[in-house]
Amino acid sequence: MSTVDVVMPQMGVSVSEGTVSRWMKAVGETIEKDETLLEISTDKVDTEVPSPAAGVVTEILAEEGDTLDVGARLAVIATDGAGAAPAAVAEPAAPAAPEPVAAPPVAAPAPVAPAPVAPAPVVPAAVANGNGAAPAAVPGRFVSPVVARIAAEHGVDVNAIPGSGAGGRVTKKDIMSFLAGGAPAAAPAAVAAVPAPAVPAAAPVAPAPAAAPPQGFTGGEQVVNFNPMRKAIARHMRESIDTSAHVTSTIEVDMTNVANMRAAVKGELAATWGVKVTFTHFVIRALIDAVAHYPLVNAEIRGDSAVIKNYMNLGVAVALDGGEGLIVPVVKNAEEKNLVGIARAVNDLADRARSKKLGPDDVVGGTFTLTNPGVFGTIHGTPIINQPQVAILDTEAIVKRPWVLTDAQGNDSIAIRSIMNLALSYDHRLIDGAYAAQFLAHLRRNLETWDYARFLG
Repeated sequence: MSTVDVVMPQMGVSVSEGTVSRWMKAVGETIEKDETLLEISTDKVDTEVPSPAAGVVTEILAEEGDTLDVGARLAVIATDGAGAAPAAVAEPAAPAAPEPVAAPPVAAPAPVAPAPVAPAPVVPAAVANGNGAAPAAVPGRFVSPVVARIAAEHGVDVNAIPGSGAGGRVTKKDIMSFLAGGAPAAAPAAVAAVPAPAVPAAAPVAPAPAAAPPQGFTGGEQVVNFNPMRKAIARHMRESIDTSAHVTSTIEVDMTNVANMRAAVKGELAATWGVKVTFTHFVIRALIDAVAHYPLVNAEIRGDSAVIKNYMNLGVAVALDGGEGLIVPVVKNAEEKNLVGIARAVNDLADRARSKKLGPDDVVGGTFTLTNPGVFGTIHGTPIINQPQVAILDTEAIVKRPWVLTDAQGNDSIAIRSIMNLALSYDHRLIDGAYAAQFLAHLRRNLETWDYARFLG
């Protein structure tokens, strides 16, 4: 029987290690070539690792949460599937194996576990895991020896713990979080009933995602270890505060012109170009023109000099579901794109960010960043600069408000308009308040006065 090693991939020149986020397959399961075997996380990007060959997973050498160097062995795949499968069937414990397939306790905590519930495989005792021992058997589930030992030491029923591993498997992180929370063994039964009353967030500005199901108060404390992405965010944000002299200026923009324009053309753009155009794409198109007129916001500071970039690589912040983190993929040479090109590029990067399909090159080289918390209904923010850049634009919710309009003769009237706040955080070492205000005023003028041909051109 031939085997193939799965190793920690090289995810960029500056990346030397990665963390196992989630196994999509368990020992004994079959896998196709290029099918996702596991997810890994680095300080730059989260991604899926495809299987290098078709066969049966015979060994998993790293627990979820383990951080390993590039090139380290993660798993072993037997490429002769016909030779590997009978060993699992011949295991004496096989008669007990079908129980997990239909056992409801595994499926009950599904809202906690991002992976679909899969039948627990029958694992031969001779197949070693990462610790050199076969996974421990627990009535109804299989767990690693580490988890089994911790459960025995604390008298915990592993079946009562929601598992976040592949097929609902309980990982070391799951049992440690359970113990830290001090929850009784019966607690999961109450948790299982919580997702039913989840209520969609009713934001008047934009459709909002369904509210997260309440977790309930169980007393005690819960320790949640930072994943590599959260560690990187924490480090970069602290470095930015320590490096730049942050100042934030805000301007109000009447987005009624853009709102009417988008309503009139979004169907045509979808039918003709196959692209969904949002308010953010209009803002980006107007932003590129404003940056061309005020190039200091598209620069970086090196020592006692400012390096102005004569191109615009626009980073667009994407929030990952469940508070997992924030990633900023970059639209390269955004100045070369019109409204449709911007929409295509941004939508593609956002989709790949949420599905963990980004590569290292997709998140580097930005010269200016845009963040859009307004989609969740916020109206003001003070974003932190993405180093080594000197400015970041925050787009807030579009809210209908009474607004004073002045005609050509100077007569005032009140109308209901769609208003949005734009907040610019900038590095006062290079950019003064007056320059930032002029930049924001230019951007506002573009959004309020440009016609469709100007946005599309």
